[in-house]
Amino acid sequence: MEHHSISLLKDIALGIIFATILSHIARILKQPLILGYILGGVILGKEMGFGLVTSEESIELISEIGLILLLFIIGLEINLTELAKMGKSMFTLGVMQFILCVSFSMGFFALLGYSMGGNNFDLLYIGVALSLSSTLIVVKLLQDKIEISTVAGKLTIGVLVLQDIWAILFMGLQPNLLDPNIFKIAQSIGIIFIILVCAFVISRYVLKYIYEACANRPELVVLTSISWCFIICGVADKVGLSKEMGALIAGMSIAAYPYGTDVISKLIGIRDFFVTLFFVSLGLKVQMPTLSMLGLACVVALFVVFIRLLSIAPVVFLAKRGLKNGLVTSLNLSQISEFSLVIIALGQGYGHVTGEVRSLILNSMILSSVLSTYLIIFNHETAGFFTKILNKIGISDRKKEEQIKVESTDEEGKRDIVLLGYFRIGQSLVNYVSDISPTLADRILVVDYNPANKNILLEKGFRWEYADLAHPDTLHHIGIHDAAIVICSISDVFLKGITSQRLLEHLKKISPEAKFIMIADELEQKKNLINNGAYKVIVPGEITGEFLFDLLVTTMRHV
Repeated sequence: MEHHSISLLKDIALGIIFATILSHIARILKQPLILGYILGGVILGKEMGFGLVTSEESIELISEIGLILLLFIIGLEINLTELAKMGKSMFTLGVMQFILCVSFSMGFFALLGYSMGGNNFDLLYIGVALSLSSTLIVVKLLQDKIEISTVAGKLTIGVLVLQDIWAILFMGLQPNLLDPNIFKIAQSIGIIFIILVCAFVISRYVLKYIYEACANRPELVVLTSISWCFIICGVADKVGLSKEMGALIAGMSIAAYPYGTDVISKLIGIRDFFVTLFFVSLGLKVQMPTLSMLGLACVVALFVVFIRLLSIAPVVFLAKRGLKNGLVTSLNLSQISEFSLVIIALGQGYGHVTGEVRSLILNSMILSSVLSTYLIIFNHETAGFFTKILNKIGISDRKKEEQIKVESTDEEGKRDIVLLGYFRIGQSLVNYVSDISPTLADRILVVDYNPANKNILLEKGFRWEYADLAHPDTLHHIGIHDAAIVICSISDVFLKGITSQRLLEHLKKISPEAKFIMIADELEQKKNLINNGAYKVIVPGEITGEFLFDLLVTTMRHV
């Protein structure tokens, strides 16, 4: 047992060290970090590397936890309430993209000699794998380019969310593919529905109050969420579903509540550690590719770009969203998803696909990730090039006025003023707004970690979101990218786990067009914040001194 523990520790250490080194190289070359993880595993593996890792089973054990946390995070980002508000055209795009990509992929690979029948589901798995795009790569690059809130950015995110839904449904069908009995398939879907309903009911009537009771203890929020994840995983495993499906359901069941975004930001570090090992373990399994395999992987990477253009751009164009928006969206999604690797790995475990298919998808995913990185970086230039060609053959937007923007889920109540923190200064501002200009409340979003204030703010017409400012990644998920004014009403004295300076740096990346009003504890800090991009900085002691001086002068007149 001691020898096994030492071997496990050594294998994990090597995996992390090599993944880190290769990821830094990927960063320097401006490639997705996921490639560094996989290549780290390749170098450590026996097939193409130095054979430094002797126990792949140990890495897989740890990586399974990472996979569960990854799918839990994906579930947390699938808010069914928001999904229902996306609009018919967005659903049409998401449905058509998946159906067309699966159909084109199965048809293309059937011509290459792949088949499906009996225990062989190679064609079906290839079709599903090539229809999914990488959330990790796309969201990261679009955030870096500040394009999440653009028309093409919203279309891209909408398609990614719907792709996750199709992947979830397929994962529910996987256990019964070898025996495709309608009754068994319906039974599996029924079990998923029952677990989902029960999870939502418990979340609403039990977890909700547990979260409210421990909201001022962020670590308890995280522990409660992880525990909930593993409880649902255990239930799913007992009733014949995969643990991965349980993780998705657990995430979805709390996504509709304000704590979901905070849980995401706090779990990212833990998730990334285990997810790194998951992709390292994939690299360990990469076999020495033949020239024909590399050639086919290159063809697949180019084919993915082609079917994205064919399945997305025409649908967006016909929906009058703009030809260029359709092309940009297609280019944004022109890679193979990490979710595809999960589905293929599960399929191989069920005996549905061969190792050759897994190797093909993995190699193609690596190549398409590299290619799509450049396609996203230069998406507008590339789309402009294609637009000129299409215009020459008579395909163009009829009228620029017809290019309708993606439906906003909250257009009537747009909150372009964000107040971070509801304590003393924040409370005073809210009270002044309520007394002097109550209509202004319709434009203000209050972000705070104390749920006891939620009902008070809602009654006054403000919108409230839960977040811990010590983890500013939470603000990405709340959606403050379009904010015009961001007010941080808490100074360093009360900020825990972060400083005003670091928070300002994060805010500038999240809301680049906003004006930032900050609070400083002293004059030197005020100067630093202004030099680093703050629009205005308030020093409470300075204002109090001015007020006391005016009060002193007024009082002296009556003495």
